[in-house]
Amino acid sequence: MDPVRNPYAPGAGQRPPELAGRDRELQQFEVVLERVARGRPERSMVVTGLRGVGKTVLLNTFKSMAMQRLWGTGKIEARPDRSIRRPVAAALHMAIRELSPRHRAPERIEEFLGVLKAFAMRDASAAKGTSHWSPGIDVPAARGRADSGDLEIDLTELFVDAAAVATDLGVGIALFIDEMQDVQAQDVSALCAACHELSQSGGPLIVVGAGLPHLPSLLSASKSYSERLFRYARIDRLDREAADLALIAPAESEGVEFTQEALDALYEAADGYPYFVQAYGKVAWDLALHSPITGDDVRVSAPEAEEELAVGFFGSRYERATPAERDYMHAIASIGDEPVATAEVAELLGRKPSSLSPARDSLIKKGLIYSAERGLIAFTVPHFGKFLRSQPV
Repeated sequence: MDPVRNPYAPGAGQRPPELAGRDRELQQFEVVLERVARGRPERSMVVTGLRGVGKTVLLNTFKSMAMQRLWGTGKIEARPDRSIRRPVAAALHMAIRELSPRHRAPERIEEFLGVLKAFAMRDASAAKGTSHWSPGIDVPAARGRADSGDLEIDLTELFVDAAAVATDLGVGIALFIDEMQDVQAQDVSALCAACHELSQSGGPLIVVGAGLPHLPSLLSASKSYSERLFRYARIDRLDREAADLALIAPAESEGVEFTQEALDALYEAADGYPYFVQAYGKVAWDLALHSPITGDDVRVSAPEAEEELAVGFFGSRYERATPAERDYMHAIASIGDEPVATAEVAELLGRKPSSLSPARDSLIKKGLIYSAERGLIAFTVPHFGKFLRSQPV
């Protein structure tokens, strides 16, 4: 089999050749775009799921859908050690740049850019001497708008003004936030407040976030009304039909087929997780001698795929953990693959639960585990427990 023609793409955020099993989410977002375009009230959207299920791919697809409708779009990736003030400013600057060539009143664009510049310059976390940062905006900063220093007030005013510019053109603006669970707590509160104001005023600006399964609880803890503020879409592993389609459709375009036995073996190995489907499919293609790809081809190639996952997908995350954190994760893995009680982990390690809180909290911040619900924890990476059980303690 020619590796150059290999259609499978196991990459971080890289769109697979066949986006299978996500029709419902795509239709939901199409409805959001259409309702906003018609001036109907609509909630912003949040996509959640484990790592490797395709959240970033879906977010990028949503962004493409908005761009096809001539919306202004901007995207950021949240980081736990950084305020969203400047990233949001840069993202909205990009969105307005997409809209400005079509706007008939240049002074309206300049007025908004002045507000945007003032907003960005109020970043209290910026290093000393960098307060006059601006994202290439050649207009003076506005005064008295989005520059109070209170992010909740400033973000609300900025969103309202950005939505007004989009209204002039009869389109919308979409701000996409990846790794949304890493937005700092006070920034989450400001973001929810700004979205709440937009939902009441009907401004055509939406926030579309993607994050780990506990993201809804983080939003709810910030603002109680966030449960009604966002349209939540939980994505998981693909069912058998969708997983098969993700393999068959790209192969057919290259004149290659799979035997039923091969599809059975690939589904058992990948367990329906989109990233694993691509990873196992890619190696099976490379090692198969000819079409159709058989069950024997999959069995021969599986160890190589597992080795690549052990290094790039699992190992890179494992290496980020301290010895104490690794002990904590090994304890979780030894109990099972379902969410486990923190008290059970402490009992297994012969420690008091309170003494393990630093390790648990650090692992949550590193995105390796999450709190499935009060008192329960689970891995953010599918099959991570299986990987850990194969590693020396």
